Amino acid sequence: MISKRLVTMVEVALMAAIAVVLNKITPFQMWLNGGSVTLSMIPVAAVALRRGIKPGVVCGGIAGLILLLAGGYVIHPVQAVLDYPVAFAALGFAGLAVLKETVAKKRQLLRMSSGIILGGSLRFLAHYLSGIIFFKAYTPVGQSLYVYSFIYNLSYILPEVILTVIVTGLIYWSAPQLLRRR
Repeated sequence: MISKRLVTMVEVALMAAIAVVLNKITPFQMWLNGGSVTLSMIPVAAVALRRGIKPGVVCGGIAGLILLLAGGYVIHPVQAVLDYPVAFAALGFAGLAVLKETVAKKRQLLRMSSGIILGGSLRFLAHYLSGIIFFKAYTPVGQSLYVYSFIYNLSYILPEVILTVIVTGLIYWSAPQLLRRR
């Protein structure tokens, strides 16, 4: 019999690979300095919801590391870590939301959404800090660095979080066993 740990490791690896592929499909690209809306958060959120925080963090960290190695934009080693492995690993905190059969579906959707919003907020925080520390030169003259980093990063993270909530909500509504804790 295959151990639960092995199944989890395979699932983490496959979903990290799917996240990397989905990150390359960009329905919307920011007009200046990168940043894009993708569906890459969905597989990481699915692992976090299904397996918990630790596998979710590992899945996001692996996906972020692969994205970094596959052509990430790097101006400083700490920025690279913040914008890739740390930002994507933060999505694993969506696993704080535990979905159970015994609780009503609508309540589960609210839990799931809250977990994804938490993970997305932590990802935003990593990108926001990176923007403040490493991308000062891109701030328009006369504008606050903090406001610019906030608006810039929110402009693509918020739509991505909303898309992730919608898609995972649809998945949960139609096939809840795919996202329930195993």
